[in-house]
Amino acid sequence: MPSISRVSVVLIFLNEERFLADAIDSVVAQTFKEWELLLVDDGSTDRSSSIAQSYADRWPNQIRYLEHSGHGNRGMSASRNAGAWNAHGQYLAFMDADDIWLPNKLMEQVAMLEANPEVGMVFGQAVYWYSWNGLDGSRPDYIPPSGFDSDTIIRPPEFIRMCLSGSIAVPCPSSIIIRRPVLEEVAGFEEQFRGIHSVYEDQAFYGKIALVTPVIASNDCWIYYRLHPDASTAVSKRAGRLWVTRDFYLRWLTDYFQEKGVSDSELWKTLHRELWKIYQPWWLPQVDPFPAWLRWGKKWVLRFQDRLLPRAVIDRIWAK
Repeated sequence: MPSISRVSVVLIFLNEERFLADAIDSVVAQTFKEWELLLVDDGSTDRSSSIAQSYADRWPNQIRYLEHSGHGNRGMSASRNAGAWNAHGQYLAFMDADDIWLPNKLMEQVAMLEANPEVGMVFGQAVYWYSWNGLDGSRPDYIPPSGFDSDTIIRPPEFIRMCLSGSIAVPCPSSIIIRRPVLEEVAGFEEQFRGIHSVYEDQAFYGKIALVTPVIASNDCWIYYRLHPDASTAVSKRAGRLWVTRDFYLRWLTDYFQEKGVSDSELWKTLHRELWKIYQPWWLPQVDPFPAWLRWGKKWVLRFQDRLLPRAVIDRIWAK
């Protein structure tokens, strides 16, 4: 086994006994061998803890088991941070326990970072994996259109503007790899994004990264992103809370950009438009979920505005 780990893989889990071994095995199967794996337990009450510990016992030189004090549950971001602050590698890759990696994931991503020293993070595409259980034939597996040419370098702060506007597919956390100094510069993940707000914990992190470093967006596909009813987005959607969580995220992003003195006008216009989409007028009862008719109506207003008004007028509207 390698004595030096160039890549630290932080794999977080909470009650994932069905999928955890598959995720770990996909790390062990990587063609790039200079890795360490930190298995961060977020307070599991099923067999996940014993599964993770068994891998740490079998691979003591490369796999470590971590948990929060008192076997507590502190959320996805706190778990990612716990792994990152205990890692030894110069690069950090993150993984959710219900996803799996393809064998060349680390090899190809490390090569991209080393060929582009000014770039702080690399991400790629994911197969949206509906067929994992062999039962769901209603939706085929697919790879969302990326919205960019392959191996595109995105300069600050364009990455988060593209995520906000929907002009690119927001990367899955399992698809990214990042340089350690960049993660340290932004102080890791935002731990307030937990519970129903965990849906946007990755995008809050991307908002921070986008201000400080170029990133590479690759059209290469390195992961299978498992879709299932217990995933955080599915749970929030069933509870009718997606618009509440998006409001929380957008308002946090507004405060963060103000704190960092962001002056990019295109980014602010995009953020203001996204906030307006979920703003409910004072005369409408404040209900959740956000009314579908109002959501679609606002999208049509924006569509007609973009087609009919001069660009200078549109810029003036959304500059404030």
